[in-house]
Formats: sequence, structure tokens, C-alpha cells
Amino acid sequence: MMEINLSKAFADLAMSTGFVNLTIQQVIMLFISFILLYLAIVKKFEPLLLLPIAFGMLLANIPNAGLMAPPEAGLDPFTGENKVVPGGLLYYLYQGVKLGIYPPLIFLGVGAMTDFGPLIANPKTLLLGAAAQLGIFLTFIGALFLGFLPNEAASIGIIGGADGPTAIFLTSKLAPDLLPAIAVAAYSYMALVPIIQPPIMKALTTHKMRIVVMDQLRHVSQREKIIFPILVTIIVSLLLPDAAPLIGMLMLGNLFRESGVVGRLSDTAQNALINIITIFLGVTVGATASAEAFLNPSTIKIILLGLIAFCFGTAGGVLLGDLMYFLSGGKVNPLIGSAGISAVPMAARVSQVVGQKENPKNFLLMHAMGPNVAGVIGSAVAAGVLLSLFK
Repeated sequence: MMEINLSKAFADLAMSTGFVNLTIQQVIMLFISFILLYLAIVKKFEPLLLLPIAFGMLLANIPNAGLMAPPEAGLDPFTGENKVVPGGLLYYLYQGVKLGIYPPLIFLGVGAMTDFGPLIANPKTLLLGAAAQLGIFLTFIGALFLGFLPNEAASIGIIGGADGPTAIFLTSKLAPDLLPAIAVAAYSYMALVPIIQPPIMKALTTHKMRIVVMDQLRHVSQREKIIFPILVTIIVSLLLPDAAPLIGMLMLGNLFRESGVVGRLSDTAQNALINIITIFLGVTVGATASAEAFLNPSTIKIILLGLIAFCFGTAGGVLLGDLMYFLSGGKVNPLIGSAGISAVPMAARVSQVVGQKENPKNFLLMHAMGPNVAGVIGSAVAAGVLLSLFK
């Protein structure tokens, strides 16, 4: 009898392993997670977020691990009484995404790390950040034509802002079922900024435009830097209350930085807090990319639409930069318009790199930071508009 029980126990153990229950779809998802890990570790494409997202995707597609399993009712095998079986670890961490907690906290850290001085010194660059949101609304219209519902189209369009936390925040509110594909698309394209943007920038500008050396920005006082986040919070939150969580946390973080009286809070927001939230956000968003949720025709459409959104966003900023070049008599380098998307500070660095290749004496980084931080504000405002329309 003991031998039979041992045989059955070993048979049950074998059947419970992930190897036995692994499906072809899960193998495909594991392979995709390996590609993302390669891009993060070897190619260093946005590794701080791409690595945890990729590993979360790996964990979600291991059979029987149950890391994203919700709690459920069951019977205690010893007492026979009803009890609640706890959910998986990542299920509980994911509630910060589902409830819209993590993205605003990421914005708190981004605000604490960002200098709004270039934007304050040259307020016209706010228009470049606004123009770069063109991709969001064009892609929204395109998604509607492809049969997506308005709330789904809004979530897809926000990829064009090149702002992962904003995309996650809006999608978790409007179309949580699309979160895996949209999050992966948003962060993948953010990681590919140095590859995607330069050809668009060169196609929409001439060599004469790209070699323009812009005048040095004026000095911005501490008083201006303190007033700016307070003023932006009041104006944007009154106009678009739905954008208040993102804009409010972004500006609070910046006020920590610029006030000069809460050094410890600023340091925590810039380092410990944003690092912890980045881990939780990345791993749990990746864990939503199960084979069942990710491998479907809608995902392919979302990936393609996300690329279109990203390209149109870049083009919108550069085209307005072209207009400013002509209106200013050749004093504005239109390359800084590409930084109007929200990928801070990577997009600004791309403007610097492309400009310096054309003219080694050109230093566009600080000029590009104006539209770049304007893009952060612009994407949050765009999310607020879409959320107020379709929630």
C-alpha cells in the first residue's frame, strides 16, 4: 500500500510541475520576455523599467506559479471549514497599478529630478511640448477606424506621449484589459527613442536648420522656480481635475527640489521612493502580460498604432520647430521640437546628439529640456482630457 501511495505522490508531483503544463503560447511569451531582457541588459534600452517588466512577464507565464492569482474561497483540508485562499504576491502589488497609485508616485520622483528652468526661461517651448501630443490624437482617431471602442482608442493614443506612467495611469482607468500590450509598447518605444527619432528629425529639417546655434538661456531665479509648480498645479487642476493626480505629484516633487527647505524629502523622492515604485510598477505591469491577455490580434494592432503615435508625436514637435525657425528668422533650431515628447531626458539628449553631429559646436541639450519637460506636462494634460471625456 505504501509503494502505491508513493507512486501516486510522485505522479502527482510530476503532473504539478510547470514543465508538464507549459503551453506553446507560454513558451512564446517566455521568448518575448528573453528578448526584452536582452534589450534591457545588453543594449541598455530603458533598463530601469524594461528589465522588471520583462522579468514580470517571465514570472506571469510560468504555469502553476500563481503569482497573479486573485484570492478565492476554498475549504481547509484539515478542518473542512470555509476559508479564503490568499492571492499571489504580484496580485497584491498590482493593486497599486489598478488603483492608479504608482504612476503619480513616479511623477513625484520625476518632478524632484527635473529642472523646469529651461522651460521658464523660454516659455515658447511649451508650444513644442503641446505640438508633440499630435500623435496622441491622430492615433486615437486611427484606433477608432480600426474598430476599437473610444475608451480603448484613448488608451492606445496616449502611447504617442512617450510617457509610460501616464499610459499606465490612463489605461488602468479606461481599458485595463489592454494594459499589458499598451505598457510594453509604451516602454519599448521609449527605449527606442535614439533609433526612431533621428530619421524623422532629419527628414523634416534641412542641414541649414540643424546647424543653428541658439542663444544662451537667461538665468531663472529661485522665486520663479518656486512659483511655477504652484501656479501650474492650480491652473491645470482647475481646468482638468482628472489630471490633478499626475500634475499635482509632478509639481509637488519639483517644489521639494526647488524650495530648498526639504532636502531629505527631495532626496527620498528622487532616489529611494522612485526606485521602489519603479520595481513594483515594472514587475506587476509585466506580470499582466500573460499568454491569454497578450497573444491576440488586438496586441499587434496596438503595437503598430503605438509606433505610429510615437512617430507623429515626434513629427508634430519638429514641424512646429520648423515654423518657429522661420518666424524667428532662423534663431530657433527645430531639432529641439523632437524633445516635445515626454521621454525625459532621453529625447532631449537625442536632440543634442543629432544637432552636434551636424555642428560640433552646437549644444542644444538645455534648449531641448524646455520642450521635453513641457512634454511631460502636455502628456498629463492630454491624459486628463481623455479621461474626462471617456471615463
